[in-house]
Amino acid sequence: MKLDKIEVSSAYNHLRIREITDGGGYHRRFLTCDMTLSDDEHQEIKDKAEELWTAEVKSAWATVLAQQEAEQAG
Repeated sequence: MKLDKIEVSSAYNHLRIREITDGGGYHRRFLTCDMTLSDDEHQEIKDKAEELWTAEVKSAWATVLAQQEAEQAG
């Protein structure tokens, strides 16, 4: 697939990815800073993640996830 667009959303710098499939359609996916990017990921996505997913952003996102988990368990 060919990378078409990278958009940044939310205060946690989630990456919204749009790729063009071999058939000409679109494939969309959503990446968050707690994800590990694969070695075969598009270099542009890796670069954007490295730039935006700072330790502060990762910590803030981890706090949000922990709060959500506590609410669900509560």
